Amino acid sequence: MKALIIGATGATGKDLTNILLQNPAYTEVVIFVRRSAGISHPRLTEIMTDFDKLEDVADAIRGDVWFNCMGSTLKTAGSKEKQWHIDYEIPLKFAEIAKRNGVPKAVLVSAFGASPRSKIFYSNMKGKLEEDVSKLAFDQCVIFKPGMLLRKDTDRAGEHVFAAILKFLNRIGLLRKHRPLDTYILAEKLAKAPGVLPAGKHVISLDKIFDF
Repeated sequence: MKALIIGATGATGKDLTNILLQNPAYTEVVIFVRRSAGISHPRLTEIMTDFDKLEDVADAIRGDVWFNCMGSTLKTAGSKEKQWHIDYEIPLKFAEIAKRNGVPKAVLVSAFGASPRSKIFYSNMKGKLEEDVSKLAFDQCVIFKPGMLLRKDTDRAGEHVFAAILKFLNRIGLLRKHRPLDTYILAEKLAKAPGVLPAGKHVISLDKIFDF
């Protein structure tokens, strides 16, 4: 399979890129990046991309499956409008081009609680992306809805504190289905999905990801 990835320089995207390059089922991996990911591999192609001008790279958006690992925080984006652009508008535009170019499979990283009917901005944004990508009717569409992600070498102090609290609660038998998920484990599940699931839409909820 030829895989396409957006969000390849984020924590999950980096892990996914490395996993796909180690998997012989993926004959080519194409990552669309603003800056080089610093990875050299004979099966890897980097496409330097202005994500506000995706039509400029439309001819390169061709393959067997595309993965969306793109995401930001409100703090990093700087405003809700910018976060909406990064987390919703860019992936949806990429999805539209991929569908137009005949890419049959889509795999999205969404979030626990995502719903287009949510009154919470982040959950609503992720849910709207799920809904609108699903409407494009890819032959196979897989949506993962993880909870808290454990990122290697994160500089987000809140993540360390919240992860420690969750792990403690998990050890005493509470909130087990909400236990933190390492980005590498999530990436392994993402890579696995296109090859083992049948056609159609599949939603892998938080409590199902660990057993997938």
